[in-house]
This record gives sequence, structure tokens and C-alpha cells, in this order.
Amino acid sequence: MKSEFMLAITQLAAEKNLPREVVLEAVEAGLVSAFRKNNFAANQNISVRINPNTGEVTVFAEKTVVETVTDPRRELSLDEAKRIKKGIKLGEAIEVEATPKDAGRIAAQTAKQVVLQRLREAERELVFEEFSGLESEIVTGIVQRIEPRQLILDLGKTEGILANPEQVRTEHYRVGQRLKVYLMEVHRTNRGPQVLVSRTHRNLLRRLLELEVPEIHSGAVELKSIAREAGYRSKIAVVARQPGVDPVGSCVGLRGIRIQNIVNELNGEKIDIMEWHPDPATFIANALSPAQVVSVEVDGEEKTATVVVPDRQLSLAIGKEGQNARLAAKLTGWRIDIKSVSAAEAEKAALAEQALVEIAVEEAITEEPLLVELAEPVTQAAGVEEYLELLAPGGEEEGLPIEEVTPIEEALVEIVEPAPQLRFVEDIFPARVARVAKPDKKAKKGKGKKEEVKEETARPKKVRQTQRAYAKDEYDELEEMLN
Repeated sequence: MKSEFMLAITQLAAEKNLPREVVLEAVEAGLVSAFRKNNFAANQNISVRINPNTGEVTVFAEKTVVETVTDPRRELSLDEAKRIKKGIKLGEAIEVEATPKDAGRIAAQTAKQVVLQRLREAERELVFEEFSGLESEIVTGIVQRIEPRQLILDLGKTEGILANPEQVRTEHYRVGQRLKVYLMEVHRTNRGPQVLVSRTHRNLLRRLLELEVPEIHSGAVELKSIAREAGYRSKIAVVARQPGVDPVGSCVGLRGIRIQNIVNELNGEKIDIMEWHPDPATFIANALSPAQVVSVEVDGEEKTATVVVPDRQLSLAIGKEGQNARLAAKLTGWRIDIKSVSAAEAEKAALAEQALVEIAVEEAITEEPLLVELAEPVTQAAGVEEYLELLAPGGEEEGLPIEEVTPIEEALVEIVEPAPQLRFVEDIFPARVARVAKPDKKAKKGKGKKEEVKEETARPKKVRQTQRAYAKDEYDELEEMLN
């Protein structure tokens, strides 16, 4: 009987794929529940021990040593306690063997439920420990069922959850399909371990490269950076750690066999492999491949880079919907601004012209006392505007020498934006009230429309002469101060 008992425990451990010791502990816990129900006092501490060799079951009950025993189930006399353990004193607790003859049918059913519950908990704990050790690794699963918000994968001992954000948009899944997924996290829940997997994680590509490329697995080639847009395109930066090793060629393989296996696993996702370089400018130029780069200017403080490419390569460098530039920025960690050669040259010319104008304005402001005085109340720009306002009323018809404008004055005109407003006579003298013409009383009814109301806007001759004289006096005074 005892040998059959141990044989059953061994068989149960093999079916559940659990260690024999775990099954024995579960059976002992079940027997404790069974024996406590009928044979011992409530809340009494008891324990069950099973001999792993013979299968003999022994029950021990904890009792307190007292002088006079009132409850035999909880108490034990001092003389009896000394027979079991020498030197024991009053008030101490001692374990006494109290194996009952039977437990009863109800107790046996309770023990069965406890054993099954303990076995399920042990299975869940074993699965959790196994898959928690596989975090950040690749596991293979089979699509078990497709739900609206997630896919359920059969991972063998448990199920994996492939949520919608972790699914590749260009992939179409079907029941029974075998997939390689990246194991992200494992959580404990009331229903067992919850395994979260992904098909879009960039480390999925890293693990696939480690499986396909022995140089990466051994450390001869290092993966420095990965940028991925799952289902469309990825960029990988690699560097050799041993002399004589071609990092890009190692990843591509003979006739592209290695990289082709990865592309097939990712359902046709394009993969660009480039060599990493410690110089940021060189690395950024490599990251924008297959586009050719003319020059790269980097700003280390702002972590930005300005890249100039040929005009015919601009669309290739940017990529479809900016994909190539976006992946290059993710790969390098720099903000990249891409310009064509013609745009860069035009920008440089504009900057050079602006610099010349600023130099001319600075010289004019520092050398001419009038401009300095005008700039003191507000700013230099405001002083320039006032200077231009003094020059504005000039014209050939008003007798001013427009052809004698100096280069400094031309520079001043170019630097002020927007164009200065001219000072008309309306700005100096109050506006004249317009007179409205009265309609013709002789016009007959029904014969055409009435004459439109006319406004008198012509300026009198005296006002025009005053304007011309004012502008000429101001200009003459300015010329004397400048000379």
C-alpha cells in the first residue's frame, strides 16, 4: 500500500512536470486539512510528514506542557513531556505524534481539493520562474485565437498576449500560424502568470541578429544602435571589436543569406546596415545612406546637425514621408536638418549680404553724429527709420538730388523691413473735410440713375508748396550735418 502511494506521487509529479518534493509538500498540506477537520481542536497547530522512501504518513500535534491536564488535545503533563524531550519546562510547547486511524470521506474530499489547489499554484510558480528568466529574449508561439484587442499565443506551458499596439500593421495573422515574438514582461495574476510579447519591439531585431550572426553573438561585432519602424524599414549601426572583421559584411552574410533570413522572418521589412563611427558628422552621413552627403555641420551644444546633399538626392535623403531622415535621427540621437546644395548656397549668399548691410549700418551709426543722436532715445533701428523718414519726401519733380544717394544710404534702405512709410502732407496738416455734391434736382424720375456722390480730395496749391519747402529745408540741414 505504501509503495503504491509513492508510485502515485511519482506519477503525478511526472504528469504535472513538477519536482517530487513539490508534490509531497502539496499532499502533506492536503492531509493537514483533512485530519484537522475531525481529529483535532480548532486552530490547533498540526503537521504531516511523509517518508519519501516508504511513504509512511505521520501526524504531529503541538501541545503545551502543564501540571494538570484539562484538554488532552491541547495539553500534556510534565512527566509525559519529559519522556519525549528531556529538560523541558512548564509552559513550553512540544510536538507529539498523534496520527489518527482514518480521516473520513468528507475529510478525504477536502484533502483532494487542497492537493489540487497546491499543485496548480506550484505549476504557476514554476511557469512564472521559467518565463521570467526569458524576459528580453525571443520565444516561439502559435496563434491560438484572435480577439478584437489582442492575439493569444500558445507558448507551451502558458499563453502569451500580443496586444494590438505590439502587432505589425502590415502583417496578417491566422490561427495556427507560428511566430517568433519578443518577450517583454511577465506578471503574477490570480489566474497565473501573464506573459506580454511583442512583434514591433526593436530588440526583436537585435535578438534575430544574434541568432543569425555568430560574430554578434561572440562579441566580435557590436550592435551600437537600432532604429526601427516595424513592418516598413529599420537601420542598424554596427562596429567591429576585433581587427580584420568586416562588421557590415558579417551581418549581410555570403550572398546576403544572413540578412535575408531576418527579412523573411519580419515579412519583408527593409533593413539598412551601416558602420558606426565615433565622429558624429561621419556617423550622421552614414546614417542617411543610401543618399550621398556633401557636408555635415554639427552643433554639440544643441545636439543638431545641418546636412547638405545634392539637389537630385534631396528626396532620397528625406525618404518617403520623411522616413529615412526620421530613422537616421533615431539612430544617431541628433536632430538633423537636410538641405539641398542650391538652397544652402542661396542661404549663404543671403547671410553674406545681410552681414555686409549690418556692417554698413554699424559704420554709419558710429561715424555720423546725427545717426547716433537719433538712435539714443530708442534703438539704432529706430534711428535709422527716422533718418529714412527725413530722406523720404525727396523726388526729381520736387527738386531733390536723388542721383547723389551714397552707398551707406542704400544700405540703410535695405536693412529696414518693412519699407518705411512716407510722410505726406496729411500727416502734417489736419485732414480737410470733404464736400458732398448735391444731386441734380432737374433729373427726371425714371430716366437713369442719379449721379454718384463725388468727394473733393484734391489738395490746394498752397499745401503742396508748403510740403515741398518743408522737405527741402530738412534735407539741406541733414546734408550740412553729414558734410
